[in-house]
Amino acid sequence: MHPENIFSISSENEFIKISLEVFRFQYKNNSVYKQFCDLLKTDANQVDSLEKIPFLPIEFFKKHPILSSEEKIQKTFTSSGTTGQNTSKHHVVDLSLYEKSFNKTFHYFYGNIQDYVVLALLPAYLERDGSSLVYMAQHLIEASKHAESGFYLNNLLELKERLIALDGKGQKVLLIGVSFALLDLVEDHNFHLQNTIVMETGGMKGRRKEMIREELHKILATGFGVSNIHSEYGMTELLSQAYSIGKGIFKCPSWMRILIRDPEDALSYLTNNSTGGINIIDLANIYSCSFIATQDLGKISSAKSIEIMGRFDNSDIRGCNLMVL
Repeated sequence: MHPENIFSISSENEFIKISLEVFRFQYKNNSVYKQFCDLLKTDANQVDSLEKIPFLPIEFFKKHPILSSEEKIQKTFTSSGTTGQNTSKHHVVDLSLYEKSFNKTFHYFYGNIQDYVVLALLPAYLERDGSSLVYMAQHLIEASKHAESGFYLNNLLELKERLIALDGKGQKVLLIGVSFALLDLVEDHNFHLQNTIVMETGGMKGRRKEMIREELHKILATGFGVSNIHSEYGMTELLSQAYSIGKGIFKCPSWMRILIRDPEDALSYLTNNSTGGINIIDLANIYSCSFIATQDLGKISSAKSIEIMGRFDNSDIRGCNLMVL
């Protein structure tokens, strides 16, 4: 199959068909994934539904090279972590798949990136190498084609002045920021924004105490003077993202799917409004592993909508919106 086909999926049957093709491709070409499937005594020939596909625990990205290709690695994305922790490594052999994924997803949910000035408040991520979030933000900044777009680290006064000026003249703005830095910004300044999308990417990074999502969003919405706080859900191990326009309810692009596994039986799945572990199908990961069992908790809230609840533990996944329960 051609990797580009994943971005034109338009039906449930097509998603299932391509997912099964990707499973067979990765079972054949990814030695780590094949060993994992074999340990589960999976008969690849009998895998004929999404529920029968084995999902690789996300921790494997910390200990093994997860590759379904022998092509040269173009970029290795790494997760953040404190001293002494193993970090995840996502080896990418085709960066164009990542770029197509985040560009098409953004356009689907938010429209033309050139309509926005992109302001990225991403300390912690900017202070290290290998962040997939910084890579995405850099491309969105460049694609916006606005001279005012850019990154911000600790220069909050400059960001405040630019944000107020842009919003005040009616310019659409995307302010994307790590949670602790957005809190720092609204503690020092009050805003009344009318043309700005405030998008948090989760993470206190040890700078602040963790808090539940509702509390975080209430503080940010009040501080920025907006009705809803948007969110992005992504991680080092994925090449696709889900987005929320508020209340922690996320939707995925057509080549990404979230399943909810039973926390007591990892091979069984739950129905609507039951909380369990999040399994992710990311078909953009065709050259690594598209079937990942995360350490996150969630529930299906409605058709194609997922509520992200939190984490099983305090691991260092680059997961947006992963608040403690």
